[in-house]
Amino acid sequence: MEVETSSGLTQGYKKGGVVYWDDIPYAEPPIGELRWKAPREITNNKNIILPKDNNYCVQRPSSLGGPGGNGLFVGTEDCLYLDIQAPAKRESDLLPVMFWIHGGGNTSGLKDLYDFNKMVKRHNVIVVRVNYRLGPFGWFTHPSIQDLQSGIDKTSNFGTLDLIAALNWVQANISSFGGDPDNVTIFGESAGGHNVFSLLVSKQSKGLFHKAISMSGYTTSIAPDKAYKQKKQSATSSFTSSVIVKKIIDSNQKSIDISKEEIRSILLNLPTEEFFKHYSERKSYQEIPLLTSDEIVIPKIGLKNALYDKDKVHKVPTIAGSNRDEVKLWLASADYFVSLEFSAMGSILNIPKVKLKDQEAFEAFNYYRSSAWKIRGVDIPLEGLHNSGNNNLYAYRYDWDDHRKYFIADFKKLIGAAHATEIPLLAGNSKLVGGYPLSDLIYPPGKSKLFTSKNMMLFWSNFAKYGEPRMSTNNVEWTPIVENNDLGSSFIVLDNKKNLKIISESKSFESLTQELFLDSRLSDLEKCVILLQMFTYVGNDIYDANIKKYSGNCDRTKSENYLIQNASYIEY
Repeated sequence: MEVETSSGLTQGYKKGGVVYWDDIPYAEPPIGELRWKAPREITNNKNIILPKDNNYCVQRPSSLGGPGGNGLFVGTEDCLYLDIQAPAKRESDLLPVMFWIHGGGNTSGLKDLYDFNKMVKRHNVIVVRVNYRLGPFGWFTHPSIQDLQSGIDKTSNFGTLDLIAALNWVQANISSFGGDPDNVTIFGESAGGHNVFSLLVSKQSKGLFHKAISMSGYTTSIAPDKAYKQKKQSATSSFTSSVIVKKIIDSNQKSIDISKEEIRSILLNLPTEEFFKHYSERKSYQEIPLLTSDEIVIPKIGLKNALYDKDKVHKVPTIAGSNRDEVKLWLASADYFVSLEFSAMGSILNIPKVKLKDQEAFEAFNYYRSSAWKIRGVDIPLEGLHNSGNNNLYAYRYDWDDHRKYFIADFKKLIGAAHATEIPLLAGNSKLVGGYPLSDLIYPPGKSKLFTSKNMMLFWSNFAKYGEPRMSTNNVEWTPIVENNDLGSSFIVLDNKKNLKIISESKSFESLTQELFLDSRLSDLEKCVILLQMFTYVGNDIYDANIKKYSGNCDRTKSENYLIQNASYIEY
């Protein structure tokens, strides 16, 4: 199972009918002078590739979708590696390739969390999973960097280029592993879905993939000058590069008037921790400027608008979908909505009981914000792709919520069909939620889970093979959202056997806003907070353009302050 690649010799191992090749470098380590430069191709193919521990990219430690740990950061800047999973027995010469992009807000996450071995084995596909630079190492805009570099290195979007470098590596090498370089499907969830959309409009990725699946994606991008400096307060204004570099210069006791060249030298020579510490202690309402519309990798008109431009978008069959209860995981950990109580049994086991303070408000927040996510992450991108001439478009909503009600919590209410809860069913394993016993509480064994998992794998692998999801095991056909060249509002509901179906449903920001105004479950201020979140989360800030359609009166500053005052979260 030894394979010679452009990166060196890699040794595979067999486990459960699947062959794994781990930690293959697809580019030179982006360290030293290569920090904040485009990934460089490896030129020595005689390297002996060995498995590596903890080779994920620099990020804050997290047990939710990321690596655990302590301290300001975990991971390493030397993180550009990929893994390959292939069936031990092949039914054909070259198999479809599915290229997985992990989520985590483009600030956290790692390839190693995701094991698609069941889909690989059952459906005869090859899965590639990849690490890419995150946070300020993956996306960084400052004159001392871009102004002193040339060509592709003048970009701010290094993490995006990492994914493109990995796709180029796949094109050059995947046939040696039994994969078809002419049949590559990119798929990713959350930030991974966002990166799928980014790859659809980046000119550097043209021809490197042939189908795309965005799961709970979004279309946020920022102008390079705003990533550098902002005059007004925003979610990202506290972490622009001008703010961070000033802190670094001050901590190095340097004059504020030092040259670009001197700043560049400081930035490139700072130890990882000395640079990253300035990003490590962010509040829940603070974000880092990431993907930029730099006109080098991402068009100047921005990610969302580029999806509407036939001259900029790659025309490939595309699936986009979201989850019915996208935000419940966040709401269920917010002190505003939940409290922890200890029963007699819970005290013995040191397991608290999770109790909702206001179930109606909890459900209302989830409904409006999750519906807005679908509009932003599914409806608008698919409309753009259709306008740019693509009719091979499919939509879904993930509704499966057959969790257990247990003495510690009603998981059906608390979690529902929350963000990322579909991945364990698609992958066919529950390690993502910590394994047994928690996995059995959230994903109880039974026909419901097996049916939904089986059909998700079937739909995704069919799409990779044929460019269409085709038929479920109970003969429900997943049809395109476009019919007779007209964009419709239909989508498949991914759920248990009883509820797996095609439905048609259309919501807009205007209709949601009108519905919210009449909703008796919420106070006037809570309604304004929801509107702020609908119009500023999961996409660029469109608050001013949309708040005018609300029949009530909202003060943006009051809503922002309310979010800050209620930003505390419970650690489970």
